[in-house]
Amino acid sequence: MGGNSPILYDNAFLTQLTFKQANDFLNGIPFNTLLGVRLLRFHADGVTIGCTVREELRNGAGVLHGGVAATLADVSVGVAVTRHLGRPRAATTVEMKINYLRPVKDGKVTARSHLVRVGKNLCTARVDVFNGSKEPAAVALVTYMILGEK
Repeated sequence: MGGNSPILYDNAFLTQLTFKQANDFLNGIPFNTLLGVRLLRFHADGVTIGCTVREELRNGAGVLHGGVAATLADVSVGVAVTRHLGRPRAATTVEMKINYLRPVKDGKVTARSHLVRVGKNLCTARVDVFNGSKEPAAVALVTYMILGEK
């Protein structure tokens, strides 16, 4: 799957959120703030978010806890879907598969989402998680269900 794959849309008439609106949405969720998640970049098919590895985010082996990487994958899709739909909507993760490729020891960790298909009820995305050296640390496939208006 290349980075330039088109998104398959069921509705071509959508208004996307601005960077500020998407950032406000991201920061409005206390768990994201607790982890220090930041919106870094918009892409045509998704977003990049990230956080800095710190002591309280490490596991017993002294590297980034896998749950933090999974959260970044999940949140990157949530922000991308929200941006794509043009407004916050009640939605939930219905499935997530993540493969961890290498430990993240320190520095920054980023998650780059790629919306694969946005339907009326389900949205599917691929996420690439990178360590501070921009090496692949994990890959994920995430599916969200849109539940209704917020």
